[in-house]
Formats: sequence, C-alpha cells, structure tokens
Amino acid sequence: MGNLGYLINTDAGSLSMITLTTPLAQILSQPIQDPVAVFLIIMGMMLIAPLVFERIKLPGIVGLILAGVIIGPHGIGLLARDNTIILLGTIGLLFLMFLAGLETSLDDLKLNAKSAFCFGLLTFLFPMILGTVAMMGLGYSVLASILVASCFASHTLLALPILNRLGIMRASSVTATLGGTLITNVLALLVLAVVVKAHGGDLTLEFWLFLIPALTIYTLASLWGVPKIGRWFFRKFGHDEGAEFTFVVATLLVASYVAQLIEIEPIIGAFLAGIALTPIIPNLSPLMNRIQFIGNTLFIPFFLISVGMLIDPLILIKEPKSLLVAIVMIVAESISKYAAAWVSGKVFGWPFPEKMLVFGLSLAQAASTLAAITVAYNIELVDELTVNGIIAMILFSCIASPWIVTRWGKLVKPEQKLDSDNQQSWSERVLVPVANPSTEDNLLQLAILLVKKSKGTLLPLNVISDKSGKISAATKSKQNRLLSVAEQIAHAATVKVESIARIDAAISRGIVRSATERNATLIICGWKGYSTYQENFFGSVIDQIMRRSPVPILITRFPQPLENTERVFMVFNQGEIGSWEFQQTLEITKAIAQQIKAKLHLLVLVTDSLNVDLNLSSFGLSKDTPVQQMQGNFIMKVSRMLKTNDLLLLTPGSHQNQAFGFSRSGLVEPETIVRTHPDVATIVVHFPKLS
Repeated sequence: MGNLGYLINTDAGSLSMITLTTPLAQILSQPIQDPVAVFLIIMGMMLIAPLVFERIKLPGIVGLILAGVIIGPHGIGLLARDNTIILLGTIGLLFLMFLAGLETSLDDLKLNAKSAFCFGLLTFLFPMILGTVAMMGLGYSVLASILVASCFASHTLLALPILNRLGIMRASSVTATLGGTLITNVLALLVLAVVVKAHGGDLTLEFWLFLIPALTIYTLASLWGVPKIGRWFFRKFGHDEGAEFTFVVATLLVASYVAQLIEIEPIIGAFLAGIALTPIIPNLSPLMNRIQFIGNTLFIPFFLISVGMLIDPLILIKEPKSLLVAIVMIVAESISKYAAAWVSGKVFGWPFPEKMLVFGLSLAQAASTLAAITVAYNIELVDELTVNGIIAMILFSCIASPWIVTRWGKLVKPEQKLDSDNQQSWSERVLVPVANPSTEDNLLQLAILLVKKSKGTLLPLNVISDKSGKISAATKSKQNRLLSVAEQIAHAATVKVESIARIDAAISRGIVRSATERNATLIICGWKGYSTYQENFFGSVIDQIMRRSPVPILITRFPQPLENTERVFMVFNQGEIGSWEFQQTLEITKAIAQQIKAKLHLLVLVTDSLNVDLNLSSFGLSKDTPVQQMQGNFIMKVSRMLKTNDLLLLTPGSHQNQAFGFSRSGLVEPETIVRTHPDVATIVVHFPKLS
C-alpha cells in the first residue's frame, strides 16, 4: 500500500504497524521536505503568530520572528533553513527596503536633507566609536573591533510596516530616519569592504579607484535612469496591470543585482530602486496597493521567519562567554543608537516620542548584520563566540525595535489629512461617466486617488441613449463590460464602488440625473480636447452638464498615464484669490499633486500689477512652492514652460465657463491650450452657479 506497510497478526487478532513512512511520521525525526507541507506550515505561522502576539499587546512582527525560532533548526526542527527559505527570505528583505524607498520622496529628502544627513552620520559614528572601544576592551583586534562596530552602525527597518499602519510614514523624523538609513548602511558596508580587503592585504589603490566611481555612477544612473525608463514603459503598456507589476519587481531585482556586481549590498540597490520609482507610482493607486499587499503579506513575513530560523537561544547556555559578549554588544548598540536619535532630535526639535520612534527604528539588526558577520567569520577575522553574540543582539533588537516603535509611534501625530471639511465632501461620492475604454483607466485612477483619501465611494456610470429607438444587445454588452472593468479597478485599489447602468433620452441628462439621485459630490468627465462646429453651435455634452450639474466638475484630458506626471501647474486669476472656489480648487490640486508625487507650481494671471501678495503658508503650501505671475499672452508664455509630463489645472476664474472650448471672454481657452500642447494633461475645474 505505497509507503504504508502493515503486518496482520492472526493469532493475536490485532493489527500492528511495522513501518510508517508518511511525512507525518517523519516530523519529529527530520525536517519536512515536501514543498506543499513546507509552504502550508509557513503560511500557518504567518496567519497565527501575528494574531496571537497582537492579542497580548506585542507587535505581530515579533511573533513571526519567534515563530521562525520555534519551527526552525534551533527549535523543534520542523523546517530546515534550506535554499527555498533563504531565497524567499532574501526577496522579502529586498521588498522591505524597496517599500522603504517607495515611501521616501526625493522632495521630502530635500526638505529634510539636513536632518537625514545629520542622523545618518551620527547613527554611524556613535556605534562605530563606542563599538570599537567596547570590542577592543574584550580583547578583540583593531580590525575585528572595527568590523563588529560597523555591524552596530547598520540597521534594518524591521518595524516599517508598523509605521504604515499608524499613518506616520511622512513624519519629518521618519523621513530623516529613512535617509539616514541609506547613509549609515552604505558607510557600514563600505567599512566591511575596506576591512575585508585590509585583512587580506588587498587594500590597494585599484580598489578605491573602482569602488568610488562605480558607486557614484550607479546611484546617479538609478535615480535618473529608472524614472525615465518607467515613464516610457507606463506610457506604452500602462493599461496592462500585470505588466506594470512585473516591471516594478524586475526593476527591484535588476537594481539589487547590479549593486551586488559593484560589491555593495543588494539592499542598497533595492532602496534606491524604490526612491527612483516613487515619483511614478501614486500612493493610493492600484499598482501601489498590489506592491504593498504582496510585500507585506507574503515576502516580508518570509524574511522575518527566516531571520528567526537563524537564532539559537540555547547558544548562550552552551557558551557562557557568549553571554558576556552579547551583553556588551547589546549595551553598546543600544546606547549608541539612542544617543544618535537623542542628539538629532535635540538639534532638529523632535518631541520625545519622535526621538524614541527614531531610536526604535534604528535599533533593529537583521540580515545586513548577519551578512557582514558571516563574511568576517568565513575569512577567520572573528570567532564563533562573536557570531553567537551577534545573533543574541539580533534577537534582542528584533523584539525591542517593533515594541518601541509601536509604543511611541502611537503618540506621534499621523500624516495630516486635508484640512478642509468641504474638500472631504468633494471626494465622498465621485461620479465618473465611462464610455471609452482607452480613457476609462485615467479617469478612474484620478477618482480613486481622491476617493481613497477620504474613504469615500466611487460611482462609475455608463449612460445609453434611447433617443434613436431600440437598444441593441451589443450596446448593453458594452455597457456591462465598461462597468465591470471599472469595478475591477476599484476593487484592486480597495475602494468602495457602486456601478450605475442607466438609459436616458440624452447622455448629459442621464449624467446630471444620476449625480442628483445618487448624491454625488463631484463629477469627473473625460474630454477629447476639441469641439466640432456642431458642438460650438448647439453646445457639447460637457457644456450641457456644466449648465445643469448641481455639483463641481473636473473636466479632464489625459494623453498619457496619470502616474507619468512630474509637475502640476495650477493656473488661477488674480481676482479669485481668497474666494471659496479658489480655496477648494487649491485643496484638490494639492491632493492630486501629493498623491501622484508631482511638484506643484502656481501660475497667477495678473490684470493690474505684478505684485500679487500670495501668503503660501496660509494656504498650507511650502514656502518653496514656485509661484509665477503672468500678464499678457498667457498661451505664448506658458508654452515655454510646459513639458510632456506636465499637468495643467485651470481654476474657474481662469477659463471661460459658458461655452467650453469656445471663448469670447479673453480668458484662457482650454481648447487653445490643448491644440498648442496636445501631449500635456489638462484638468478644467467648474463650479455650479449658486441660485
């Protein structure tokens, strides 16, 4: 009977088992090898461990690490840390650093450059100095002491998922920590490379001549070249969601592999890849949702479990001297990391909870530390006691770091939401008429960015006109197909959606009636960019919607994917500054620019003088926001500024409201701009007239 053997004893009348070689019988004798069983056990740990530990008020991350200890070779030996675990754990580490990069805006780094640079240097220098002195005090050689100290200096952002859950990823102290992580990890890994070369007697001029130029070229190429390639790819294949995700993962792996080729850690490449791609992946987009979902629910938990499988808690009992080494390491690392966070917080005015948050983030040691100490052990620069002490330090830091971040992160103010109650109502229920499959995606992406910010509801609508008589089955099938695609896009972005299939005598009337009946707060319409003679004479569908709509309208034209946008230009009239419509338009413009990670520029159409006083801080804008005042021929002047990846947003006071695309008022004509710049995305804002 296959692997199951039995012997029947007829005399005793009983059934006795001689052999049982099923996988279940081998659990206690050797690690499970069956791939299905291995994956099942790990998925079970991913499900159970976080739930149990969060129930007892401990971070779920700690539960995953301890789960790895229990089921690993140093626990009950249920699983071996084989090549499969190592592979998935490595991908998880890369995903962890990649997500950290995606949450790190270069603009934020520029705004917090001083704090990031200061913290990066301090969190490198303090552990290096204190660690070197402490290890030399234990009798280690100079090179060995420097190398162990470099392990203290580097850190892994193990508690990063906690920040996402708390909504404090964009806090200035967190941004400084992310930037400082890049600095200290690069410096620590450079120390490792130098010490290894020095120990082998290979620290030559050729080494320096290769490393410094290679690292410089690699960094510049990543930050400049990856966004260029990404925008081209999204422009060509932006409607294929699977291709987008595959491109992002491929970019992550290529950047990590190239980093390894030039003899720096792959995690640095993963972090740089995230920073390079962040301008073209909106925060609340379906693509970002997929990346975060796959990383946080699969690969990163694999990494945490694989780290736990490395830890042998009994080693401290087996080797008593390891306990002394481990205590010295833990104390030296904790004091130096706290000192770096405290001094940085003192200099830049961080409140105490943020100092503790930075300390907790920078405390965790994991794979980069293990990689460094493994290299040192392989070249016999350090002994097994040092490796055991490092593992004990990792165990302590991996438990303490998430606990500290959870404890003090709750006291840090989360990312500030839009401060206008009216703006929140704008995006509560957003109606999007969908009729063209080629433009549907961008309209829905814009609506999703606004709806998800306020946790509102998306209302995709398709109207069929029965003016000409009977409606064909093909027309109904097309309507169902368009709405089905809209629902899929909304569900992928975890947005509430209510599809509307309508039949009416006129398209415009069906849109306006649906907006009224479904309590829509905003309508987002697509626009082809020009008007026919018939539309100029009788009025287009958009003109009719604008005359009758009870809610604000965003009239949009996207010649290429929304995520390709690099700059957002908001054009407004001098006379509308301070009005309610201007404030609402500015809020929604800020929301769009923030979510697509584009730089906001203000263009003021001046009629009287070129000395318009615009208090940026009163509108919640940075003092560095570019503001340009224009007088005279706007089209000619703005033509010199606009580029292909720009988005031009026209406020109600800057364009003609009565006949869309056919203006006699002397204001900006949207159709003229589109004819002059067909590759530039355009949004025209319209408010209903108050009766």
